[in-house]
Amino acid sequence: MAETMDLYGVTASIGRLYGTLYFQQNPMTLDEMKDELGMSKPSMSLAVRSLLEMKVVQKVWQKGTRRDLYVAEKDFFKFFQVFFSTKWKREIEVNLQSTKEASEELQAVLSDPNLQLTPEKKQEIETYKKQIDDSRVYYHWLGELVKNLESGRLFELIPPTKVD
Repeated sequence: MAETMDLYGVTASIGRLYGTLYFQQNPMTLDEMKDELGMSKPSMSLAVRSLLEMKVVQKVWQKGTRRDLYVAEKDFFKFFQVFFSTKWKREIEVNLQSTKEASEELQAVLSDPNLQLTPEKKQEIETYKKQIDDSRVYYHWLGELVKNLESGRLFELIPPTKVD
C-alpha cells in the first residue's frame, strides 16, 4: 500500500501508516501508531493529519477512553473514490488557474500595439496559446470524471466484478 500511495505523491511513511491502520481490527491511538512504526509523536501526528485531510482515515469515539482513536477506510472503492477525487480536484484547480493566467498573458502580448512582433513570433505565441487553451479541455473533462466518481456513477458505468 505504501508503494502504491508513493506513486501518487504520498510519502512512504504516510503510506506505511495507512497500511498499518488498514490491517488493524481495532482503532489505534497516536501512541500505538508511534510504537508500531517507530516514528516520533510529532511525525506521527503530522502523518495522521495528512490522512485525515485525504479523508482515508477517520477519528472515532470509543466509550471509556478520552484518547483520540483512528481507523482507516477499508473499502478500496471508497478509498479510490476519496483519494483520487481529492488529488484530481487539486490538479484541476491549480492547472485551470495557471493555464488561464498564461493564456491571458499571451493574449495581452498578442494584443499589445506597442510590441512589434514579427509574423513568426506572433505565430509562435499563437501556437503556445492554442496548446494551453487546448489543455483546458482535459481539465474540464477530468472535472466531469471527478463528479462521476464522487456521485458513484462511475461505478455504475464500470461496475466492480469479483475475480476468481
